[in-house]
Amino acid sequence: MTTTVTQAPAPTSARSTRPVYRVTAARVLRSEWTKLWSLRSTWITLALGLLFLVGFGVIAAVQYKSKVNSGQTLDTQWVGSTALSLSLFGINFAELALGVLGVLVVAGEYSTGMIRSTLAAVPRRLPVLWSKAAVFGAVALVVGTVGAFLTYLIGQSIVAGTPAAQSITDGGVLRSLLGAGLYLALVGVIGAALGVLMRSVAGSVAVLIGALLLIPSLVSLLPHSWQNHVSPFLPSNAGQAMFALHHDTSTLSPTAGLLVFLGWTVLALGGAAYRLARTDA
Repeated sequence: MTTTVTQAPAPTSARSTRPVYRVTAARVLRSEWTKLWSLRSTWITLALGLLFLVGFGVIAAVQYKSKVNSGQTLDTQWVGSTALSLSLFGINFAELALGVLGVLVVAGEYSTGMIRSTLAAVPRRLPVLWSKAAVFGAVALVVGTVGAFLTYLIGQSIVAGTPAAQSITDGGVLRSLLGAGLYLALVGVIGAALGVLMRSVAGSVAVLIGALLLIPSLVSLLPHSWQNHVSPFLPSNAGQAMFALHHDTSTLSPTAGLLVFLGWTVLALGGAAYRLARTDA
């Protein structure tokens, strides 16, 4: 009797149908864009920054117009005011809002532990920093520039017919408005860099406020000869030179102010890159 043995076909190796994703610059940028707009704090803080810039600028223009129309003697702070200077009256408040948001974009991930997932997805690490800085810097640039132009157009219509009246085609006005938007964008990038460097929301905000507001006040206590050599190169003073309409011997030119402020931004990003690459999350 013959027995026939039937052999089962050898199992073929199962091929995975899951797609293989590569980490590319575009995908890292897209992920940071998604994370930025998924945070409620992004919408709230951007709205506050825009409100500060537009609101305080309009209030300053209204106050100036009321003083001129009532025939009152202008206080020292109002003498020589222009539609541009009045419209940028709230830029110091807007820079704090955008700078703090830049801190939250990064340091918030460290406080929640989400940074570990981010770095696991992007093991090379540094593309995360560049993407965060680029995405938030672009958003802050749009918000700051739109806010500056919007406030100027409203303020100019308010102070029309007064000594502060200006046209956007006057010399230096367009450059100053663009400089104001760029300044706010770079402040946001510095905030994001501090978030990586300090890894603490409170610590990063404290350093940001100290660099922009407290250090210039401390420098004013130095001997006058020292102030002339130190003060123009401070971050806030160099940044203000970017959008100031008039300059004197104690301030930097717009180009020099831009280069100095870019230097501070690169320094902050360099420190953040070193710590991100060299230490654990």
